[in-house]
Amino acid sequence: MFARPAVPAPPPPPPPSVIDGVFRALADPTRRDVVQRLGSQQASVSELAASYDMALPSFIEHLKVLEGCGLVASSKVGRVRTYRLEPDRLTLVEDWLSRQRSLWTRRLDQLDAHLLNMKQQEETPK
Repeated sequence: MFARPAVPAPPPPPPPSVIDGVFRALADPTRRDVVQRLGSQQASVSELAASYDMALPSFIEHLKVLEGCGLVASSKVGRVRTYRLEPDRLTLVEDWLSRQRSLWTRRLDQLDAHLLNMKQQEETPK
């Protein structure tokens, strides 16, 4: 007899507070736009803020929210703070959505099969 190689267990899902924080951050269109822009290249605060019609302190609050939930990270050289995307947090969201999609696809398939079974029973002569 051959022993099957052990299949590694999937990593545990992140705590709900992590997912909540990421979804809360992404609920705002300005923050989603910043995430999208940082997806192509890192940028300084002034480069990022130049595209928005808002006061710099207000824009920095958006960056703090994004950094607080781990979607972006920053580093400071001299007086310039530069932000970059942390794609691992987006992967958490993608994994969560994928699990939800699988769950609801399975449930809808079961409902479809049940409804087809009911229809066939109604059409079957007694």
